[in-house]
Amino acid sequence: MLYKETGSNEAPLLVLIHGGGVSGWMWDKQVEHFASNYHIIVPDLPGHGRSKEESFSIESSALQMNELIKEKKSDKAVIVIGFSLGAQVLVAMLSKEPELIDFAMINSALVKPIPFANILIKSMVPAFPLVRNKTFSTIQAKSMYIDETNQEKYYQESRQMKKDVFVRVMQENMSFTIPDGFKNVTSNILVTVGEKERKVMKDSMKSLVESNPYAKGHMIPQIGHGFSLANAVAFNEMVEEWLNGAGQSKG
Repeated sequence: MLYKETGSNEAPLLVLIHGGGVSGWMWDKQVEHFASNYHIIVPDLPGHGRSKEESFSIESSALQMNELIKEKKSDKAVIVIGFSLGAQVLVAMLSKEPELIDFAMINSALVKPIPFANILIKSMVPAFPLVRNKTFSTIQAKSMYIDETNQEKYYQESRQMKKDVFVRVMQENMSFTIPDGFKNVTSNILVTVGEKERKVMKDSMKSLVESNPYAKGHMIPQIGHGFSLANAVAFNEMVEEWLNGAGQSKG
């Protein structure tokens, strides 16, 4: 799994994990904003971006990410922010290593399996060639709050995604549930969802909060799936308020 690294090696470690169908570039505005005060790592998950040749699973991605954090963290505070598929990876990371991460922001994580997911995915596969259609890609990008500066990047990466990777990502995403180890996590956990997201996403936030005493939920007004892309300034301010409120002290 390839990743980009920037910021100060002496500063707290900030890891940003992207969602499905995009890659690390979705965090460009966060990297720009936080680089002066943090040691930042932005991976491209397997099957995505520069890691497109690797096979994807939430389990293996979580293991790789935890090992990378152990390699980089030294005695620094560790902050991890995940979005959508990346948020599911983060939930798995926390569950495997309950004391590794100090602060975890779980954005729009689906933890309620979708009924008849395999049937639904099979119905979507015939439409897969549409990702190579520029007009369709532009419509999809706008629905995900991807601005014009990144729409071409999104289109090119969508064109490169293999059908088997697409199917695997969808299967993993739609079948994910909260691992048993999540209840043992001692991190400061913030779980967010957009007010305009589907009910299953809001129910997922509720389940995560109910599954761990350290987890707090927050609904973002007037936002759908993709807060950090929809309003980077407001997202960055929320992250700062959360971390400052927690004091960024370990433990």
